[in-house]
Amino acid sequence: MVEPKTKRGPNGANVLLVVLGALSAVVASALLIGGGVLIWAHETQRDAAGYYTSPSTSLSTTTAALTATIDLGDLPGSRDWAIGHPLGTVRLRAEPVGSSPVFIGIASTSDVDAWLRGVAHAHVTGPNFGEAGTNTSTVGGRDGAGSPLEQSFWVASTSGRGEQTLRWPSEQGRWTAVLMNADGSPGVVADVSVGARTSVLLPIGIALAVAGLLASMAATALLFFGLRDHALGSVALARPGRPGSYPARLDGRLDPQVGRWQWLLKWLLVIPHAVALAFLWMAVTMLTVVAGVAILVTGRYPRSIFEFNLGVMRWSWRVGFYTSSAFGTDRYPPFSMQPDPAYGADFTVDYPERLSRWLVLVKWWLLALPQLLIVGVFAGGWGIGVDGAWRIVSGGGVIAVLALVAAAILTVTGRYPQGLFDVVMGLNRWCYRVLAYVALMTDEYPPFRLDLGGDDPGTILEPPQGDGPQGAAVDLRQAAPVPVSP
Repeated sequence: MVEPKTKRGPNGANVLLVVLGALSAVVASALLIGGGVLIWAHETQRDAAGYYTSPSTSLSTTTAALTATIDLGDLPGSRDWAIGHPLGTVRLRAEPVGSSPVFIGIASTSDVDAWLRGVAHAHVTGPNFGEAGTNTSTVGGRDGAGSPLEQSFWVASTSGRGEQTLRWPSEQGRWTAVLMNADGSPGVVADVSVGARTSVLLPIGIALAVAGLLASMAATALLFFGLRDHALGSVALARPGRPGSYPARLDGRLDPQVGRWQWLLKWLLVIPHAVALAFLWMAVTMLTVVAGVAILVTGRYPRSIFEFNLGVMRWSWRVGFYTSSAFGTDRYPPFSMQPDPAYGADFTVDYPERLSRWLVLVKWWLLALPQLLIVGVFAGGWGIGVDGAWRIVSGGGVIAVLALVAAAILTVTGRYPQGLFDVVMGLNRWCYRVLAYVALMTDEYPPFRLDLGGDDPGTILEPPQGDGPQGAAVDLRQAAPVPVSP
């Protein structure tokens, strides 16, 4: 029997570390998402010429011109930091509806405003290229401003019949793009698309992703050290199971007082747990990578990381047992990673003294693949898209469906069917055994079986109480189908 460790409650430093870790996780998530989106856009959203291009949209006005402001920051010559071509090359394409020549030009906003002062024209206020259209506002005034070809202030322009393409190496400043008939007559109708070619998107995306990884590492370290004492709490680790039992064991006792309707509210009640666990699982992911490197080098799983990861899994199982993984209890799960004999759900993994150094390279993906396909069906972790490609999906697994069926029966009859509960528990045990294997916590391959009566009739150790014997066992096989109160 493992002697219980002295309890160390939370202190100000632990709380501060957890808060900073959570904030770092939020920042890391934002950086990783932003960097991922930019890298994805660079790889998938460019045309053959390297331009990021908007869909073509139809623009029209009964006035003489359509204008759109392009604000690229301070004017050249100012003291503020600037880059010479902030958007790279801008490309404007316009295909007129009809045979009249069309004009596209870009000039300084001040020059265009002076030229069109008192001239009726339409100004694009909310470009939204695509099906949603583009918002414009009309500026009143006289009918015409003359031919744009007669003006000399354009920094880039093109005109002619048919589709016209303007390319402009962008410069810092405030610019206005103008779309007109080449002779300046009112009534402009054309299909327009906007594109930009730039070399800064990929470096920015990579920089954000690297910063996100660094922030994730910081969040992992802060959460680990802030919550480590809770993972090493006063309750002793569960003793190893009987010979031949699997090292990862999951238990759950059906609450005889589970109510008819409470399950309808549990989705909302566990939101605080979901937020906390989202950050903790980020830490588990990073720490599992660290543990994998340590196993490869030393053949040992660092004990502190093992207990932290196990604590997060235990916490997750309690939340799942309370909600859609079983609906097995109405007792609110504790915000804790420690074993709790008083709570009706527990998960434990025997700590391995030695692990295979080279098996760590393949067991979590190659060897575990058949198991992952199976538990994907159980937990709803994978699916096949319409196009036949593999994709990740959430929810919809057999476990959630069976738990909902049991909850419906409970609502109608006032009884949770014990046989259905046993099946749900067997499916959950299968999933958590695979989880422990993929998390590198054991080298023993998960069995292809449901354990309807439990992985092991083993026990959870209670904390010491009074002067009595320590480590009293709590039998997990006491659940019996009894009526529940409405």
